[in-house]
Amino acid sequence: MATAIWRKIEAGKIDPVYLLTGPEQHLIDETIRRLKKAILPMEGDEVVRFDLEETPVETIIEEADTVPFLQDRKLIIAGNASFLKAQDKGREKVIHNLDVLTAWLKDPSPTSTVVFVAPYEKLDGRKTITKLMKETSTVLEAERIQGRDLSTWIQHEAGSHGVRISPEAAEYLIKIGGDDLLALSSEISKMAMYLGGSGNITEPIIEDLVPRTPEMDVFRLTDAYISGKTADAVSIYHDLLRNGEEPIMLTSLIASQIRLMIHVGALRKKGYPQQQIAKTVNVHPYRVKLVLENRNIPYAERLLSVLDQLASIDHQLKTSSGKRDRILELFLMAPLKQ
Repeated sequence: MATAIWRKIEAGKIDPVYLLTGPEQHLIDETIRRLKKAILPMEGDEVVRFDLEETPVETIIEEADTVPFLQDRKLIIAGNASFLKAQDKGREKVIHNLDVLTAWLKDPSPTSTVVFVAPYEKLDGRKTITKLMKETSTVLEAERIQGRDLSTWIQHEAGSHGVRISPEAAEYLIKIGGDDLLALSSEISKMAMYLGGSGNITEPIIEDLVPRTPEMDVFRLTDAYISGKTADAVSIYHDLLRNGEEPIMLTSLIASQIRLMIHVGALRKKGYPQQQIAKTVNVHPYRVKLVLENRNIPYAERLLSVLDQLASIDHQLKTSSGKRDRILELFLMAPLKQ
């Protein structure tokens, strides 16, 4: 997990080679930031950056083996290490001498730290160079954080700012602010500043300082609607309108949430676990978790009927010149038959 690698970096235990792979860009950026802070503490010290889609890997090795000037250690970022994944024939822009890289990985430079960044969903584990890179490097798999790991990450992030947050408050923060790590990091930093760098982030503080994302509010709206809580659904809808959201966009988001419920329900019947469902429908596992925990979701046939209604509403909204916000409101006011 990223936090274990970060703790080693903070303790000054810097490794010569890192491999950062996976689609969660915030974890990659944060790891690089921490390495820069640990290796290049002086103002003006620069990171050496290369793009492996434009530069052969031999150039990175040559730079790593060059003794640094006026600093103890170099930090070299080698981005887009696409030679670690399956390649489409004829698509390679640069030919890399992987024999040079293979020899260097077995005896890397003691005065440089090289970070290979492969921001891809999957690497080609059959390749010899991929196997060797994983064996000789410190590997961070920047996958989407899910379930308890997301709550743990939030607590660690809060601790890095000198504040604390309970697991319950962390779950509430996810519910309010969503599951995007970059956005969560920004909100935690803001709340830590509000607390003066010490104390506890509580649910009231989250309620006061963290703006709800439209997606999470639409989740609440849809949940209220299918649960028969008409007044709550209409109240949330009016709040979204006051915040400048458009009925057409809200209709689309509600339909997306209904489709998610249908897909999750179908995959659950097939015996898929939460993580596999999330990967299959390509959404964050926390959203799947919320759907699975909802006991008020009606049968798929009823949900499909709701989708038909939303398609009709979408057409009305796009062709009507009257008071359009009333069209979706009337839909929300009609009770949903289970």
